[in-house]
Order: sequence, then C-alpha cells, then structure tokens
Amino acid sequence: MTRRLTAAMVLMVVVALVLSGLVTLYLAARSNSTQTRNELVREGVGLAAGVQQEARSAPGGDPAKALRSLLLALRGPFRLDGSAVVAVLPDGRVFDPVTPRAKLILPTGVTVSDLDATALYQLRTVSGETGGVVFAAVPYEASILILGKTRQVVQAVVLTRTPPSAWSTAGPWFLVSSLAIIGIAWIVAYRLGRRFVSPIRATQIVTSRIASGDLDARVTLPSRNQRDPELTALARSVNSMAEGLGRVRADERRFLQSVSHDLRTPLTSIRGFAEAIEDGATQDTTAAARVIAGQARRLERLVADLLALATLQARRFTLETATVDFGAVVSTAATAFSPAADDLGISLRVDAPVGVRNAVVDPDRLAQVTANLIENALRYARSYVEVCASHSTSETPLAGWPPPPGGWAGWVALTVSDDGPGIPTEALSRVFERLFVARPGLGRPIGSGLGLTIVFELVTAMGGRVHAESPTGPGGGTRMVVSLPAGPLTPAGS
Repeated sequence: MTRRLTAAMVLMVVVALVLSGLVTLYLAARSNSTQTRNELVREGVGLAAGVQQEARSAPGGDPAKALRSLLLALRGPFRLDGSAVVAVLPDGRVFDPVTPRAKLILPTGVTVSDLDATALYQLRTVSGETGGVVFAAVPYEASILILGKTRQVVQAVVLTRTPPSAWSTAGPWFLVSSLAIIGIAWIVAYRLGRRFVSPIRATQIVTSRIASGDLDARVTLPSRNQRDPELTALARSVNSMAEGLGRVRADERRFLQSVSHDLRTPLTSIRGFAEAIEDGATQDTTAAARVIAGQARRLERLVADLLALATLQARRFTLETATVDFGAVVSTAATAFSPAADDLGISLRVDAPVGVRNAVVDPDRLAQVTANLIENALRYARSYVEVCASHSTSETPLAGWPPPPGGWAGWVALTVSDDGPGIPTEALSRVFERLFVARPGLGRPIGSGLGLTIVFELVTAMGGRVHAESPTGPGGGTRMVVSLPAGPLTPAGS
C-alpha cells in the first residue's frame, strides 16, 4: 500500500508538472514573440531615422538604395531572417522603390496583405507574426526619383526574425526543476505513505487477532508528535470495540454460568426426590411430589423466560396494542401476587385506581411487565412492596410512537418500590442486563433472574421507557419506574 500511495502521489505531481509545463511553454512562446516584435520595431525605427538623417545631409541620394545596402550589412549582427524596403502610394499600391517596374520581393513568409498599406501610408508601424516568423514594417517619408520625376512617398523598412523557441529558453530549467520536484515529491510521498500506512497495517493486525478470539489485543495509540486525529480515532474505536467484545464475552460467560446454576438446582431436587420415591426412602410421597412439581414449575418458568428473551431481542414478536384501563390491568396483575407475598410475610400495597386513566399498550405485555417488576421486588423486600399506577398531564409524546385515536393525553406511570437493601449507584444503569446481579448474595429464590431484562425489552417495544432509582429513603430500597403513553379518558369502544 505504501508503494501504491507513493506512486499515486508522484503521478499526481507529474501530471501537475506536465500541465504547468505546457502552460509555461505557451506563455514563454508568446513572450518570445512579443519581445521579438518589440526588438524589430525598435531596430526598424532606428534604421528609418538613420536613413532620413543621411538623406538630409546628402540631398539627391537614393534613401532606398542606402537602406538596402545597410540592411545587407546588418543582417548578420541583427540576426535577421529577411529584410526589404518598400514604397507605398496613396492608393494602397506597394512596390520596390529601387526597381519600381520589377516584381516586389518580400521576406519569406510575409505577403503584401500582411503589411496593411493603409496603416503604413498613415505612418503607423505594422507588426505581427505569420507562419512562425515575426515581422515589423516601420514607415518613414522619403523623396525618390520615379520615371525621371522626384516624388514624395512613404517608404517602409520590413524586417523579419524567427523568435527563439520556448523550449530553448525555458526547457532546460523546466526539466531540471521538474526532476528536482519529482524527487522531492517521491521522498515526501514515501514518508507520508509510511506514516499513514504503518498505523493502518498495525490496526489490521490487531483486528485480525480480535477476529481470531484474542480480545486482549489493543492498538497502540500514535505518539503525540505523530498523532493524526483520524488515525487516533480509528485506534480508539478498535480498542473500544475490543473492550466491548470483552465485556460481551464476560457477560455471556456469566449468563451461561447463571443459567447452568439455575437449571442444576431444581434438577438436583427433582432427581433426589424422584430417586427417594423410587427407592421407597420417603414415607410422605405427597410432599415429595409437591417438591418435584414446584421445582418443575421453576424450570418451566426459567425456560419460558429464556425463550421469551430470545424472541424479544430478536424482534420476532408482535404487539396487539389497544386503549385499555391502565389501573385495572396493573391492579389485576398485582393482586395475583398477594398469596405469594403473604407466604413471604411481605405486605403488598397496590394503589392503582380503576377508570382514572387509559393507556395505549398491549394489555398482556403490560401485565407481564407488572408481574416481573413485583416478582423482582419480592426477592429483596424486607417488609413491603408498593405498586402505584399514576398519570401525568404532559402533552409531549415519546419519539416514534404513533398518536392514539383522539390524540395524545399525557403519560401513565407504573412504579414498583420495595424496602430492600437498594442498588449501588454505579449499577443502576445495568440492572436491565441479562442476569446482572446488583445485590449478590441477597434475595430469595423467586423468578428466573431474567425478569428485568424482559421488562426493558417489552417497555421499549411499547414506546415507553423504564429506569431504576435507589435509594428511595433513609432505609434504602429500590424503585422501578415505567412510563408509557396515555390514551383518551374514555376507553375506546365504550
């Protein structure tokens, strides 16, 4: 990858140099052409002035012949490709003032139309470029003898020169500078490629180790003087992923250990009492059968909760929502735990007024939520469990939850409190994880230990939220609060 990145960067530099070189050569060619034109005009003006000065000092001479002789002598020193002396008449005719009757011969590449006779007759200099040759025609006034008569005409000295090529002037320097720039670009690209690719390669090695099961592998963060925000963020993301996977693996291990323990305990009881009945070692077979039946129900509940949790987390369940009497559903579900609470010596207090507020929920799932929260509270309560159904007048709905018929009517809340030992502050956010035990070594053997996780999944699916609070007073304790969208005051269909 370093080689490819280096080659790509060097190729970009070469392309940029080629483009800039073409532009530079074009501009250099235009500059050479302009400079050559200015030089020819300046030289032509000097020659014309010299000829006029000679004509004034020696009247009666032929300025055209004198200028032609001078041009022949100066052609080499002035680096002229060609030269000529022409005369221009008012009607635009151009001829050779030395031999008027002969055919006009102009420097190679220049035609009569290029000279613009009208501008020359008006004593305006004409210059340009034709066929890669630069020319300049500088006019001046002169008296010449034509057909035995002296006539005042406009003469012009025509000079041509091939401008130096752009490559000959700028090419060598451009070639040297290009080679130097390409060399520097290669060095810089290689170093940058090493700097960027090395951390990526190291990250790739670490991710391969993580994929193979080494969740302790970590990416070394770049040093401060070599730190790039993107590479540092990538390294931290990979390390965070590894840490998360490590936590998940640890949670899975604890989950399997907890499930194994919860399965082994009732199975041991069932097997022991079954063997006792089979061997005739117990006289009270009815009591033994009662124990076996109780442990079987415990196993059945654990398996049912495991299947329910798998279904909930895979999102392979349906909700049959309706507008129901919130207090009635909560009260019915809570009252069913009165015998269990009495057996444990726990006071179960239910404050769920019927007919006060409706909720847009699945009634069976709401009853399951209520039952799981009460069951969890009974595991840790010292003397009481309190179940309360209330409502809020807030008009703000939960995000993503469709409004019920008649519009939103606030919130309903289910609160289940106990006077148990409470939950440490740092564990409050984890109590809804699978088989997470916030109070190890405490509690009664009630339920499967998956109840709060099922509560979280069901409440979330019904568009609500649930959280834990602790302590609730001087004696500690825990309070679970569920918020769900409320419905109209009058139940649907009434």
